Amino acid sequence: MHIIMKKVLSFLSIILLLLSTTGCVSTKKIRYFQESDDAVYSQAQRIAQQYEMRLKSADQVTVKLTCSDEKLLEDFSKGVIVGSASGGNSNLNSQLGNINSFTVDTQGDIILPMVGKLHVAGLTTEECAKLIEQHIIEQGLITDPEVTVRLQNARVTVIGAVRSPGVISLTSERNTVVDVIAQCGDVDDTGHRYNIRLYREENGMRKKYDLDMTKADVFESPAFYVQQNDMIYVEPNKSKNVRSSAFYTFMSAAVSIFGAIMSAISLVFLTKSDRT
Repeated sequence: MHIIMKKVLSFLSIILLLLSTTGCVSTKKIRYFQESDDAVYSQAQRIAQQYEMRLKSADQVTVKLTCSDEKLLEDFSKGVIVGSASGGNSNLNSQLGNINSFTVDTQGDIILPMVGKLHVAGLTTEECAKLIEQHIIEQGLITDPEVTVRLQNARVTVIGAVRSPGVISLTSERNTVVDVIAQCGDVDDTGHRYNIRLYREENGMRKKYDLDMTKADVFESPAFYVQQNDMIYVEPNKSKNVRSSAFYTFMSAAVSIFGAIMSAISLVFLTKSDRT
């Protein structure tokens, strides 16, 4: 009986060992930027990518307008944040209680009070601000306008094998895929750092970019700097698939039950041996 018990326990030990090794991953597959110490990166490299966000349909922006004469701002105060150039805060907005964001429509336009319709799709927020200033001056409304445009709803969705998947709100207009993944708690141990996919809408088309975060040349990818509405998918490795399978769940439960049974049997035989 002791021999049978030893064989069963040995069998269970082998199963436990196999199950535990399913989560083992080579360090070469999880190290980031592995060639970053090579000669190509021994000196500073010029950043060639375009990282500024450009306005798209369905984007929401707020517009802040200031000038030297606060009285000239009254006609703009519906929806536009206004204030004096002297640094004092205007109370026009608080009086009207109607500060709203402007949505870029499907044609790529926004409509501003007094200014009218402007085509802003494809512009950066800074370029959009300059365009608004230009139209205000050309229409003779204000001679010294200062406009600030802010993108309000910029976000990126991250799903797959990260520790905290979800929708990430972008707090600036210069965000890398590393920044976004870091906000999700980094890639999980069951995730492929060398197989990250980024989906992006460009000019009415959806494109896919493959990112290998273990290679330093990821810095050169056009998807290294994220854009609003990007979706990032981190593919899980095989150990994730095994651990989430019904077979793995069954085997884990079975091993636990058998282990408890063998422990009880061993205790019984040890008790009997002591009595004899």
